[in-house]
Amino acid sequence: MALDLRGLVPAPVTPFTRDGAVDVDAIHRLGGWLGSIDGVKGLVVLGHAGEGTFLTQDEQAAVIRAFVEATDGRTPVIAGITGEGSKVAAEEAKRAVDAGATAGLVYPSHGWLRFGYQAGAPQARYSEIYETSGLPLILFQYPDATKATYDLETQLEIAGQEGVFATKNGVRNMKRWDTEIPVLRAEHPELQILTCHDEYLLHTMFDVDGALVGYGGLAPEPLIELIAAGKARDYAKAREIHDRLLPVTKTVYHRGSHMEGTVALKEGLVARGILEHATVRSPLLPLADGAHDEIAAALASAQLGSALIPA
Repeated sequence: MALDLRGLVPAPVTPFTRDGAVDVDAIHRLGGWLGSIDGVKGLVVLGHAGEGTFLTQDEQAAVIRAFVEATDGRTPVIAGITGEGSKVAAEEAKRAVDAGATAGLVYPSHGWLRFGYQAGAPQARYSEIYETSGLPLILFQYPDATKATYDLETQLEIAGQEGVFATKNGVRNMKRWDTEIPVLRAEHPELQILTCHDEYLLHTMFDVDGALVGYGGLAPEPLIELIAAGKARDYAKAREIHDRLLPVTKTVYHRGSHMEGTVALKEGLVARGILEHATVRSPLLPLADGAHDEIAAALASAQLGSALIPA
């Protein structure tokens, strides 16, 4: 595949107006800023951080188009493909292509989170999506704590399918990470391996080609440094960056629910001067009073001030 995501791939939030509509102007600011940063290799929209499953089909297409416009097409825009059934997801992928998406990040069918999946079903899902849309695909490995996590054999088979060029691994079980990533690398050397462990980046940074993380939509500058330190096998530098970011990591991701991280990312973007407010869409709720000040203080301690937005 020609698409090179070996670096930082932020998964940005979806800004809304105060009355809850998709805010195209704010997307242009956010996408323009992220796309202007050297080391950002692509943007993944409509994922968990982007509240993609909370949007209508028309809104999903509008978000893709707005991020493509924000970077004048220079930065690949990758769409989260989240539809429950494979046919539904394949049609979603076709709409993403029409809206300007360069690739797709394929979520597991969400019923699998509770009930698990039949052998071969994930492979068939990827095949149908690619055959229907022609969209290059990223394998998404869910946390080990869910029944939608793929065993190693399933990962290897999906990685070998036509159209699959990268994997976003968020297994969040370091025993599995340490044993499965080397096998994936050995069996599929061209597969681009991207961590999505927003809260475990230090451990995973030495084994990957890059990071596909919502965190990258708030703190791209130090995360690009962290990726470089990992590739250089410079543990001391990586540890310094990790520790500098730790207050931000805690205020964004060490919360009762990982989904609260989306709200915290928006509050952080307000503190950095990218967004004017942190409006989210139900079922997400605003954070408790005082959270904004806590997040702003953490960003300041990490030397992450107001972002420079391209004119």
